[in-house]
Amino acid sequence: MELAYDYPLYRPPSEANSLIFQVTLGCSFNKCSFCNMYRTKEYAERPWEEIRAEIDMMARFYPDTRRIFLADGDALNMSKDRLVQILEYLYQKFPGIERISCYAMPKNLLQKTDEELQALYAAGLHMFYVGIESGNDVVLKKVTKGATGRSIVQACSKARKHGYVLSCMVILGLGGRKYTKEHIADTAKVLSEIAPDYVGALTLYLEEGVHDEFMSKYGEPFEFIDDVEVLDELERLVRDFDPKMPVVFRANHASNVYSIGGTMPDDRGKILSLIEGLKSHPEMLKPKFLRRF
Repeated sequence: MELAYDYPLYRPPSEANSLIFQVTLGCSFNKCSFCNMYRTKEYAERPWEEIRAEIDMMARFYPDTRRIFLADGDALNMSKDRLVQILEYLYQKFPGIERISCYAMPKNLLQKTDEELQALYAAGLHMFYVGIESGNDVVLKKVTKGATGRSIVQACSKARKHGYVLSCMVILGLGGRKYTKEHIADTAKVLSEIAPDYVGALTLYLEEGVHDEFMSKYGEPFEFIDDVEVLDELERLVRDFDPKMPVVFRANHASNVYSIGGTMPDDRGKILSLIEGLKSHPEMLKPKFLRRF
């Protein structure tokens, strides 16, 4: 049995085996110039009656579900009361749940009060996937992220304070050739301060639907970095990212030039050695036509 999803549907790679419920459609912000995920949708919050009916149906077919992901890109934009209602019903219908997660924008984390985040955690929402993209304010403004490096740190620290597991994404190449140093230096600082549980480093890939918009909003000519420069950025990020607690670090997304990973800071030397070897043997990198989101 399959849910009647409103496509396109996205979820993090680590939620591949999760049951997905679309409690919202689209993204309430939907202005990030590098993101084409929800451009074909108007943001909407689905009625409780529809959500409840889908939960009832899937509970009959998949009663042993362990993990659930709340889609689309903006579930946390819903009111605390509605989310608690959904969460409590999910735990009632799927008694073996181990984890419920969703995407979370920095602005949505900041808009929720401490009391609301506490209530959501108590109701069983325990993990957020947060797109940081960059820690540099110039780059964040040029790609219309709707956040600053400081507001990203504040948002993620707020979630961490209440016990949430955080998986944060950054995008190599997002500053182009001109801002590559600032992009990576500030991103490493932001990640070091947050010390999320997981970090995923993707590589910039612009779908046709947002390519022209990205170039227009950037405000100046944008020069893509090449594969070796992507490795240079990854090398600097790994070198400068200095969390005070272990962080699982991955650069194994489909967009990346090579699958790299480890636990920071313990595996820093191993990762840097691998990157150095790849820079000497670019023929080992993934062909460009295989790199897509």
